[in-house]
Amino acid sequence: MVEYLRGEELAACVHRVALSRGEPFPFTRPEPPLEIVRRRSSAERFRRTVLEELRAWHPDAVSTTTVAETRAALEAGARMILSPRLPGDDHGLRRAHAHLLVRVGRASERWTYAPVMIRHGELAEAAATRRSPVADLEDPWPQSATYRNGVGVRVTASTVRLGLAVVHALAVLEALGHADERFRGGVVDRHRAVWWLDLASHAYPRFNRHAYERYYAERLAVLHGHQRWRDGESPFPTSPAWHRECLECDYATVCREQLEARDDVSLTRFTSLDQQALLRESGIATRHQLARLDPARARNAPPADDDGIEPVLGRAIDNLGSLIYRARATEFGPLRTMDPGRMGCPRADVEVDVDMESYDNRTYLWGALVTLRRDVPGVEPGYQSFVDWATPTERSEGDVFAAFWHWLDDLRQRTTAAGASWCAYCFWAYAEDSAMSRAVASSSPLVPSPAEIEAFRRATPPVWVDVHAQARSQIQTDGPTGLKVLANTAGFHWRDASPSGEASMSWFESACDEGGADGEARRRLLEYNEDDCRATRALREWLGGAARDLPHRDHVPPAPR
Repeated sequence: MVEYLRGEELAACVHRVALSRGEPFPFTRPEPPLEIVRRRSSAERFRRTVLEELRAWHPDAVSTTTVAETRAALEAGARMILSPRLPGDDHGLRRAHAHLLVRVGRASERWTYAPVMIRHGELAEAAATRRSPVADLEDPWPQSATYRNGVGVRVTASTVRLGLAVVHALAVLEALGHADERFRGGVVDRHRAVWWLDLASHAYPRFNRHAYERYYAERLAVLHGHQRWRDGESPFPTSPAWHRECLECDYATVCREQLEARDDVSLTRFTSLDQQALLRESGIATRHQLARLDPARARNAPPADDDGIEPVLGRAIDNLGSLIYRARATEFGPLRTMDPGRMGCPRADVEVDVDMESYDNRTYLWGALVTLRRDVPGVEPGYQSFVDWATPTERSEGDVFAAFWHWLDDLRQRTTAAGASWCAYCFWAYAEDSAMSRAVASSSPLVPSPAEIEAFRRATPPVWVDVHAQARSQIQTDGPTGLKVLANTAGFHWRDASPSGEASMSWFESACDEGGADGEARRRLLEYNEDDCRATRALREWLGGAARDLPHRDHVPPAPR
């Protein structure tokens, strides 16, 4: 019997959907990485908290634990149903879930409901020409929502997955005769705002009802094909292709081995499935073939009657030149994008590499590594940290930053008094700048003024340099441009066996529980932060040194014609 299709599978890789029903090879499911476990745990805690708040606001809400209880609540017209267990749609082979259902009307003698999902993340973003209806937990019903101008729903892969899951739940409710006739669904975001989505309209073209039908039909066909394979009537219905979802997939190792064996073009980072199909249709099945295309011909928009591979593909794939360069970096390693003489970062007599650590969107640690290229009285080289090991609050975030800032300002004054130059560096300034802005807006009386921070950021010549921006403008990689990737390319290695921002959050939770200042988790975090500072220094020194000897990305033999 064909298994039911689940809501979270609507935007999932079709190969993954098939493999999850039974693999054509021996397979042992790996343990999920620590950061995935932590993310899932955090999301589940948030969902439980929101449901508890809803129970408090709405004591008449019905909580159900079985399909029978959910059916009874639907038939009785419960105003709100928490944690429903929806029956399966036997005809459509659908199985769905929702975190709550809210009653919105009555049709054909049945009560109708809209499903609501709870998401521990952002859903909305600034959008000057758009507006979106939003309610709150006290009164979450769609008829109580008011429009918020200048705000739209973010169109990210995770939002598309979520939106399609909401439509899937509506489809199941429709099969049961209890779906909102206007086909609306809601999402509670991390701010506890309830955003309402009109999924019958064209407002959300990537996950409205029309888009859903295409995803649904494609994956339902895969399930039928998988059943025929199980019955020995046909080959396995899908084959692997590499894309973003693979980064968190249990089958990634197996699929990658198969794809690497044939140098599959999908291994070119950040290609979409549609782009991969276009490349294959043009005879570009491997990364090697893609790397030999001419990016100039793809970039320069040749006449429409030019039927060469690059012009034809370039008219269909806007970023074809970038894909060609990524394929070249895969084959040849990192490449230069500019002349050697223009490469490198600004230098100074006193250089300060900065990194910060955050938990739950609040910064608890600022670290800095001082490097002297000239002796300056009163300035010592080495690593400095400013940290509060308690769970961060608005006030503590401000206090920690103030301590760091006053140290940095004192270093600046000592340096300039000695007639020396100084410069501070970070990797991906957006993160540090956001933390600074939050800190100066806090209730801490110790923080500098916003004007001081702005003067620091905009000084001429620059004294606050984003090494990530420098690296991206000078180096072509096969895709990722994170510090771990670029610094490893520069020859730097972290002391920790599994360094990552996600892992550091788990370490911080342990560090909060440690009584001594020299606890293992605290030591690990300080070493990790120091290594991030050292990695930033290693990367900028590499940009002005060995990276200049890399081949240029345009100096790759073209494909024979």
